[in-house]
Amino acid sequence: MDRARPRRCGLRGLWMALACAFAAPAMAACNGLVATGNPEYPPYLWRATPEGNRLVGANAELMQLLSKEIGLPIEVRYVGTWARVQEEARVGRVDLIAGAFFTLPRLDYMDYVYPAFHVTRSVVWMRQSQPFDYQRWQDLQGKSGLSVINNSFGEEFDRYAKEALRISTVASLEQALRMVERGRADYLIYEEGPAQAYIARLNVPGLTAEPTAISNEGLYLTLSHKSACNTPELRARLAKAMYRFERQNVMKKLVEAGVQAWRTQK
Repeated sequence: MDRARPRRCGLRGLWMALACAFAAPAMAACNGLVATGNPEYPPYLWRATPEGNRLVGANAELMQLLSKEIGLPIEVRYVGTWARVQEEARVGRVDLIAGAFFTLPRLDYMDYVYPAFHVTRSVVWMRQSQPFDYQRWQDLQGKSGLSVINNSFGEEFDRYAKEALRISTVASLEQALRMVERGRADYLIYEEGPAQAYIARLNVPGLTAEPTAISNEGLYLTLSHKSACNTPELRARLAKAMYRFERQNVMKKLVEAGVQAWRTQK
């Protein structure tokens, strides 16, 4: 019995050494994080310059605060359209999406960090010259709608729209706004703040938003399943940081600053 005991300890030590050897590369691979998001999303995110690869706005500032909380650098990078952003997260070429609504399909390729760091309001945009009464989702039936590719407005509305509405998708918010302005669609569904920001910047006349919202959805930080940094330990650190930010109402000041930055940007 006494002779067998050292042997068992030796085997246990060997297994622990092997486990550490395999774990070490994964830990070493996480020297920092790359975050991205919808680049047509002021005051939350937009490109700093038309040719550059840096994103700025309230969500970008939130990522810098998050970086300090978790002790890892976070680069907020432009990678393309919103559809492209989601594909980059799917294949693991970016680690974080700084702002996404919850949908079941997205659970297949990324983890949501709870709680949501902000709540946004999505509305129906239409021409002032040809308004229609909107009070409930059914009021959109029989009309031609628009949205941006891969946009979500909440799991419940997305399901209803797929079953009962006629909504086409286009590549950009600017294209969608211009199409509604020119009468090529009856309405556009988009988040209130970003659409207002683009309408003001592009000087698109004659569009109005209905007071009744389509949905009020939480905006979440997400982490790609294929990120080298995606570990239980990091997910816990991210969740604790987002909980503190939510309790401290951090986004309120960041959004206010984002609105001002968007308005003054040349």
